[in-house]
Amino acid sequence: MSEAPKYRRVLLKLSGEGLMGDKDFGLCTQTVDRIAEEIKAVHDMGVQICLVIGAGNIFRGVSAAASNIERTSADYMGMLATVMNALAMQSALEAKGVNTRVQSAIPMDTVCEPFIRRRAVRHLEKDRVVIFAAGTGNPFFTTDTAAALRAIEMSSDALLKGTQVDGVYSADPKKDPTATRYEKLSYQKVLAEDLRVMDTSAIALARDNTLPIMVFSLHTPGAFADVVQGNGTFTIVE
Repeated sequence: MSEAPKYRRVLLKLSGEGLMGDKDFGLCTQTVDRIAEEIKAVHDMGVQICLVIGAGNIFRGVSAAASNIERTSADYMGMLATVMNALAMQSALEAKGVNTRVQSAIPMDTVCEPFIRRRAVRHLEKDRVVIFAAGTGNPFFTTDTAAALRAIEMSSDALLKGTQVDGVYSADPKKDPTATRYEKLSYQKVLAEDLRVMDTSAIALARDNTLPIMVFSLHTPGAFADVVQGNGTFTIVE
């Protein structure tokens, strides 16, 4: 990489849907491998990386609750699905020589570590990637909120959200060709106009702790490295 990274420590939020590739459900191993390669490239730049991965590819709590599963139980099922995604990403990263630890907000010592903030920070200081699983460990909170919370707890310089599009738009660009892409937004504008960058709890948490959020396309090769260097195409919320 020709340029030094702009950020020393970042949290990358990935949607579960981003791991599906062309599938309708579950994990696409080629997609997971490609994303792992992107993470490795940034890790090799000397950036400390932590991850939060959603569960939409396996289980979506709200829609399941609408199918007669009680909401709290549905949310816990979603948390368990995030652990599955975290273990898959850990395997892909370690196959590339990147030391990785998974920490779960719901203790399950057989498969991963419990979330302990000081231990997680120590892992980062030892150049290990840390994947935070099981959300916040509480129902009614999304993985977006978990990502903002963990980014703040880890004293991250920025929260990067990899999505299906290259930033934040005034409307869904796949449905509305006249949608406008924003280069920069304030937290208040995101909340006031309900732009759905992340859920309102996550935006409010980031605002209260002055944590910048960068939204970029997960599907653009090299985009993660570009954003960490302050380049490429993305929307910044600050």
